[in-house]
Amino acid sequence: MLLRLPTSLSEAQRCLAEGAVPVGGATLVWAQWQRDGFPEQAMSLRRLPEATVVDGEALGAAVLLHQIDHRVPEVLRRAAASIGTGAVRRTATVGGNIVGSALRCLLPPALVLDARATVLDRDGTYEADLAEVVAKRPLMLGIRWRRPLTSAYYKAPGDAGGPPPLVVATAVHAGQNGGRRLFVAVRDGDEVVGESVPAPADTGQALDALDGTALGGLPGEAREAVRRQVTDVLGRTAGD
Repeated sequence: MLLRLPTSLSEAQRCLAEGAVPVGGATLVWAQWQRDGFPEQAMSLRRLPEATVVDGEALGAAVLLHQIDHRVPEVLRRAAASIGTGAVRRTATVGGNIVGSALRCLLPPALVLDARATVLDRDGTYEADLAEVVAKRPLMLGIRWRRPLTSAYYKAPGDAGGPPPLVVATAVHAGQNGGRRLFVAVRDGDEVVGESVPAPADTGQALDALDGTALGGLPGEAREAVRRQVTDVLGRTAGD
């Protein structure tokens, strides 16, 4: 297998056109390739500047999970730190987790940050919402988001090899005309649900508004975790 390492978008487009299979840390596909055969050529984005950025409002798809640090919002940083073992975090990538993984541990944080994905195809780059990225699995270069006022992350304890543990991600964003908006995303089993509602000073009003969304149908454990997280993030911004 020939591994190609493009250093520009035009070179990456050429690799795609010539049939190179995109691969991140290969943590998800290596066993499959060993079983079914390796592709003739693969492409890694780890030398592409657009795919390796880490800052307060952007994260590249080729960034390794252990490289996600204080530069990004709390919700993303804590989510990345909770994924797998240290060895996994040193090889797995942001793009592989969001696009390739069935668990998509970084998807709830990305949703509450109101993130958009930058995608590359043979015609160039374009922006896509995360639902499209998850459904179509294009070559994602990275994600960009609005910097939140605050954010938080909760992951329930789980057993290795067991069902996906409950995840609750929350963030509060500044809205128009001085208002605020609350974003909540929950992974319950294999499903990820994200919603947003106005963020009043009264936590009860915010929880009542969330009950009127798809999050209102969550089971009791998940609803209680949402209540705790919403109380926490709204309390942090109470004086803002």
